[in-house]
Amino acid sequence: MRVLVTVTGSSSHVNAVLPLVSALAAAGHQVFVTAPAKLLGVFDDLPVRREPLLADPLATFAPQAEGPPEQRAFDLFAGPHLIDSYRALLPAARAFAPDLVIRDGGELTGYLVAETLGLPHLAAPSGAANHLDPAVLQQRLNQLRATLGLRAEDDPDAIHRHGRLDCMPAEFSFARRQAGTFYRYRQPSEIDPGAVLPDWMAELPADQPLVLASIGTVLPTVPPGVTNVPGLLDALVAGLAELDCQAVVATGGVPVERPLPPGRVHLADSVPQPMVLRCAQLLVTHGVYNSIREAVGAGVPMAVLPAFGDQPANADRVQQLGLGRRIPSPDQVAAVCHHVLNDPEVTARTRHAQRRMLCLPPVQAAVDDLEKVANGGA
Repeated sequence: MRVLVTVTGSSSHVNAVLPLVSALAAAGHQVFVTAPAKLLGVFDDLPVRREPLLADPLATFAPQAEGPPEQRAFDLFAGPHLIDSYRALLPAARAFAPDLVIRDGGELTGYLVAETLGLPHLAAPSGAANHLDPAVLQQRLNQLRATLGLRAEDDPDAIHRHGRLDCMPAEFSFARRQAGTFYRYRQPSEIDPGAVLPDWMAELPADQPLVLASIGTVLPTVPPGVTNVPGLLDALVAGLAELDCQAVVATGGVPVERPLPPGRVHLADSVPQPMVLRCAQLLVTHGVYNSIREAVGAGVPMAVLPAFGDQPANADRVQQLGLGRRIPSPDQVAAVCHHVLNDPEVTARTRHAQRRMLCLPPVQAAVDDLEKVANGGA
């Protein structure tokens, strides 16, 4: 089987498809990965073809000052950058002659190319795939199709017409729309098998809860008009400083202006999040899907302070499912975190979700499903 894989956005999007690419390559399939140049290095150690044919949407993203925040997601994922990416990818895809296209959920060039070539296509697990309204997205894509000389698409569920991949149990799904076929599997708990816990973290007092807070990999790269990242980070630090805990804050390299209380809040540019979650009691997150998946896989409750895109919807879903609580405003970080840390029902519900996730087949089982879809057996 020959598989074309398209990835865009950030390293979190890469992490969503990396286990699939690894499993496909290990099974002997030919894989062609295309992404913005800055994301391709992660695939260097795998026996796959790699080419930087896709434009970086963040490089040209200009958020609108007016309009609903959700509109920014459509500007980011279905913006004009798709035109250049489509024109660069289509001839390479024709030459590679794939049997199947897999795209990260926020990457739509692969979808347009697959439809042009009459190929089955699936979205990998991602917050964008869960959140974007297919009907609104279809309108955007039809405008781009007109520019590219392609016929319009009338089916709002066309982006998932061949199914979609998911890594959450059905009862804990974050998919906004449940139409179509879902192929569910368990993502590996650790992307980097060589990761280790930093020595300084092992020396933190163990008689207090360990709280991990992270702003992820996307927020530090977004333009200032999208959200106030330094302000968000300062609010996290201020709130965690009020708790009786040991808090580790992954800043993504964003400077923290607020003075730190001695011995309670500890900053790092980055940490091996899946590993830290194995010994944490709470994750404070802005609500990206990968972090939610990792927290559920580790059985760790969440407090969610969303910023933009799919994050507000994810925060609401976390609270609806009983996996944690949404932080309504930055000044309520301490109160919500205290509540979640001391709520046995949230802990029990999160552990139940973890067990349901452990019942899913491993990522290697997804290869069999992908082979069936490529052969027309979806």
